[in-house]
Amino acid sequence: MLNDRVEARISPATRKRVLEAAATLGYRPHAAARGLAGGRSHTVGLILRQSPEQIAEDALLAETLRGISAAARAAGFRVLVEPFHNGAYGDLIRSHRADGLIISGPHTNDAELVALVEQNTPIVIQGSLNGVPVPCVDIDNQSSAQMAVEHLIELGHRRIACVTHAATTYTAARQRIEGYQLALEAAGLEPDGPIAEADFNAASGRSAMARLLEADGLTAVFVASDVVALGAMAAIRETGRRIPDDISVVGFDDVPVAAYFDPPLTTVRLPAYELGRAVGTALLDRIAGREVQDRTILPTELVIRSSTGPPAGTDERAVA
Repeated sequence: MLNDRVEARISPATRKRVLEAAATLGYRPHAAARGLAGGRSHTVGLILRQSPEQIAEDALLAETLRGISAAARAAGFRVLVEPFHNGAYGDLIRSHRADGLIISGPHTNDAELVALVEQNTPIVIQGSLNGVPVPCVDIDNQSSAQMAVEHLIELGHRRIACVTHAATTYTAARQRIEGYQLALEAAGLEPDGPIAEADFNAASGRSAMARLLEADGLTAVFVASDVVALGAMAAIRETGRRIPDDISVVGFDDVPVAAYFDPPLTTVRLPAYELGRAVGTALLDRIAGREVQDRTILPTELVIRSSTGPPAGTDERAVA
């Protein structure tokens, strides 16, 4: 009765006496036991498909989690956050510790995800994954990256490098490379430009950029993460080059500190809180059996700051 189960056949008078006694004794229902009795944990799981070290470098995670938590609290749910770079995260469902899962940063070779989808588990992907019939909430990584590189092309840059934010087993990393290549191809430039792979953090961005700087004639670089861009900018300065005078840099994410980089970073703004709230709402709808659209895409925008400018020797009036 204290669990408010509607099927319990208890008279109003008895219910009143029991509730009064519970109040006198200071009793509160046990949340976990209450959930098991009702067949629900009232918990959603956020599965981060990264290592703990990679998660520590994620400057947007707090905002995304704030959005998911806002959606969950509004429905009386809590959020369980678990890093699973590898491993059987489906145990969270099988052990009834979560009623549904948000998979963030899905891998293209995620057999566990495929198995859970086949079992009709309530799942929503934060990101995208072709060939897996599960709702996704994402931005358009390809067109957003294309927008960033087109900005560099409009400034007059023709030799533009790319630093990924992760391995191409992550769908977002592959899509951002595709956007970079599409922008170059549309401008009549060689689409297979210099590309180096980073690994979510600033140190890997510094190493990747150092390799790219060995190429001749680079005047700009698209870095697919602001955190990685911080390391790339350090590598540029270590060679005595100036930003943007010698090399322009455009990032991706618009992390809270991007406006305070030296120089402030031109970047693609990703709506982290809104993504979190949208993916949380979609999962709660799935748990409740409500219809969820296959793909929800949120808009991005290019924020232009001081890290980009025309190539050295270019007449700025020609590209204004």
